[in-house]
Amino acid sequence: MKQLDKITPRDVDFSQWYTDTVINAKLASYGPVKGTIIFRPYGYAIWELIQKYLDAKFKELEVQNVYFPLLIPQSLFQKEKDHIEGFSPEIATVTRVGDTPLPEPLFIRPTSEVLMANFFKNEVKSYRDLPLIFNQWTNVMRWEKTTRPFLRTSEFLWQEGHTVHSERKEASDLTLKILDTYTEFAQNALLLPVIPGKKTEKEKFAGADSTYTIESLMHDGQALQCGTSHYFADNFSKPYEIKFQNKEGKLEHAYSTSWGVSTRLIGAIIMTHSDDNGLVLPSMVSPVQVRLIQIKETDEVIKVTEDIKEALKNKYRVDIDKTDKSFGFKISEAEIKGIPLRIEIGPRDLENNQVTISRRDTREKIQVNVNEVTNTVDQMIKEYDANLYAKALKNREERTSRANSIEEYKNILAQNQGFVLVPFCGEIECEDDVKKQTSTNSRCIPFDQDNKTEKCFNCNKDTTLKVYFARAY
Repeated sequence: MKQLDKITPRDVDFSQWYTDTVINAKLASYGPVKGTIIFRPYGYAIWELIQKYLDAKFKELEVQNVYFPLLIPQSLFQKEKDHIEGFSPEIATVTRVGDTPLPEPLFIRPTSEVLMANFFKNEVKSYRDLPLIFNQWTNVMRWEKTTRPFLRTSEFLWQEGHTVHSERKEASDLTLKILDTYTEFAQNALLLPVIPGKKTEKEKFAGADSTYTIESLMHDGQALQCGTSHYFADNFSKPYEIKFQNKEGKLEHAYSTSWGVSTRLIGAIIMTHSDDNGLVLPSMVSPVQVRLIQIKETDEVIKVTEDIKEALKNKYRVDIDKTDKSFGFKISEAEIKGIPLRIEIGPRDLENNQVTISRRDTREKIQVNVNEVTNTVDQMIKEYDANLYAKALKNREERTSRANSIEEYKNILAQNQGFVLVPFCGEIECEDDVKKQTSTNSRCIPFDQDNKTEKCFNCNKDTTLKVYFARAY
């Protein structure tokens, strides 16, 4: 079958396959500054669908959308010591306007905790003012050394939620509610079988009390962090003096959270579901769910095509390829763009009152009576999504192992790269040593722990903790 451009086979060069898929599907182009990308309409449409789904879920939790400035004064950023140390290597700084030096350097936000904290300081006076539950859909900048479209770029798009509360438990509970929201979204909409859990001390967010994560495994066996939710306790409210009068009339530091997912989710979709023919998109975030392709534009073909679109349009994102391109090119383009179903309508099939429906995942074709198209599409979309999730889950299960020693761990990485569950002491120095030996790190502490005492796989100390380690993007 004709392809638009060559896509490197996935098993030959996974990295090049990924880039080829992004470019051929017209998701993005490279920007003029290293590490930046231009979101093309098709790629941005996927992000819009992600926004739409999550924004509705956030509103169920009474989240309010806001927008905060891009620039942060250096003096404000430096108030929280761990935070500035965590981000300092990646911060882009504005030092002049025209030829005039600024009196104080301004940081381009890598994240907005300090801006939000400064606002909350002036906004919060009493427990009656709380909670404040904000979110912004925005861009941030982190000057990455190694970049790849969607996965790791110097500027990226995301949502960042920031909240402040009068009670520790309320803040902690919201952190986990957001994690549940992310888990449900990843599994039901993106069809990613994620593992939710807690980050180790080494991997938690700079300045957080606890960081929670959803971790997914890509087709090549490398892990990808798909979303994080952070409980700060009063770690930000103390340096930024966010105080409120509690019910007893005493001043108390507030408790805060932050949480976010980014456009790297598009990278996760690509690396989990797609194949050597291009994108394969989950139906819920596919800009076009059903594409109608006419084999020959006779009056009857045009009429039936419009009738099918009319029957499907209230339930699905459906379009008709009306471009002046060859039939073969239209088929290839629909495949490369990962459109879940396509319906081919031609005069020969219509002689038998039939059309041909093709699935992108299995590439199977079936002839369907025109009167049964709607019911068939309903069933095929369900089967399509179920198959994408099942294949991703099977890949994860086949690439998940257990190890009890660093030697066993290294052997597994060499033979079957993926998640490896190990007994781990949790100490930063030990994790640093593991990373030095293997170029891997912890991904998450799963919530389901057996509490059985074992020896740490690296330092041999007694521990009850079981942690997933992996190579990661």
